[in-house]
Amino acid sequence: MTHLPSPTPPTDPFRPIVKGAAKAIADFDMIEDGDRVMVCLSGGKDSYTLLDVLLHFQRRAPIRFEVVAVNLDQGQPGFPKHILPEYLTALGVEFSILERDTFSTVMEKTKPGQTTCTLCSRLRRGHLYAHARRLGASKIALGHHREDLLETLFMNMFFGARLKAMAPRLTSDDGSNVVIRPLAYVAEADIQRYADAQAFPIIPCTLCGAQPNLQRVVVGEMLAGWEREHPGRLNNILRSLGRVTPSHLLDRELYDFAGAGADGDTAFDGEELAAREFLVGLEELAVVEG
Repeated sequence: MTHLPSPTPPTDPFRPIVKGAAKAIADFDMIEDGDRVMVCLSGGKDSYTLLDVLLHFQRRAPIRFEVVAVNLDQGQPGFPKHILPEYLTALGVEFSILERDTFSTVMEKTKPGQTTCTLCSRLRRGHLYAHARRLGASKIALGHHREDLLETLFMNMFFGARLKAMAPRLTSDDGSNVVIRPLAYVAEADIQRYADAQAFPIIPCTLCGAQPNLQRVVVGEMLAGWEREHPGRLNNILRSLGRVTPSHLLDRELYDFAGAGADGDTAFDGEELAAREFLVGLEELAVVEG
């Protein structure tokens, strides 16, 4: 008697992550046949989840691609150096550990009261880009999720007066690296549920995560409050990033207002907006299905 595998149960915490990542990868052509994907593994829930997702697709996708994990040891005091090598060895994944003391540089250059994020990110990016070239990696995968994209959007609006989020796929300035974010459509809450179920050996970041004056934390709390009060709102904001009407913004370089004029104002019809808000209140509008 043939025993068929049991279907994935609806409560499987991996299911929404796979679904969202699959759509993001397809929408933005993130992974192609023959790619060598370097997964940046920090020891946080997001990067552990990203690695699992890409290994899952590697086994099941109709294309062939390689996965290699890389951790950048930034010289933070008390960093448990044994955790990731032991974890990745047990998993059977090719990996490398970069030891670069960016921690001392960041602490030396950052003035009291300033956040370390900008300098830390710049230094980290430079080392990872260089290592990707040494490895012959065609893609660099980062674990940013839906909330990361939306926090960046509002951070840029509030503090930079710029309408800009995170690109799901981008090419570095010198054209030598392609960065992808397969979890761009995935909600942080889904990642947290999966990480809890998997009991990942989480390594907390003592450099940026413990800073009390991070505006990103304030913006994150704002977004979380919106989602509690209006389930589905964050997915609607995310969907709006892919449904842009340039004629109804203010960027004169993006749209020729003088030559063409605006395309009418039916997008602001009151009844349409009221109907959309009503639907959002009923159930979450899943970005991976619409």
